[in-house]
Amino acid sequence: QVELVESGGGSVQAGGSLRLSCAASRLSFMMGWFRQAPGKEREGVGVVYTSGDAYYAKSVEGRFTLSFSKDNAKNALYLEMNNLKPEDTAIYYCAADCSSFTAAEAMVAGDFGYWGQGTQVTVSS
Repeated sequence: QVELVESGGGSVQAGGSLRLSCAASRLSFMMGWFRQAPGKEREGVGVVYTSGDAYYAKSVEGRFTLSFSKDNAKNALYLEMNNLKPEDTAIYYCAADCSSFTAAEAMVAGDFGYWGQGTQVTVSS
């Protein structure tokens, strides 16, 4: 069982930055961030291994960064978002315990066993 709680969402203007946090009861080998905009299907934002290797969606590559907390006492996953665009507006979800073997598969399948409740990110132009 993994409990995930996201925080850090909010409203910013285009070009701004936000840092999302995901507090986890435990970390899993592969964790990820997904998002869902109104009227759209959920899409993968990025997936990261506990080794630190990360895989990003093309739409966010170079702007978003996934990282784990450097404090081993904290089981936390972060999503640093820079140069935000209106199309980044969505509810962002943290996910853990993936069934896929690769990050690419995980991004597409989204087959994670545990999900947080989501945090809203709104970017205005």
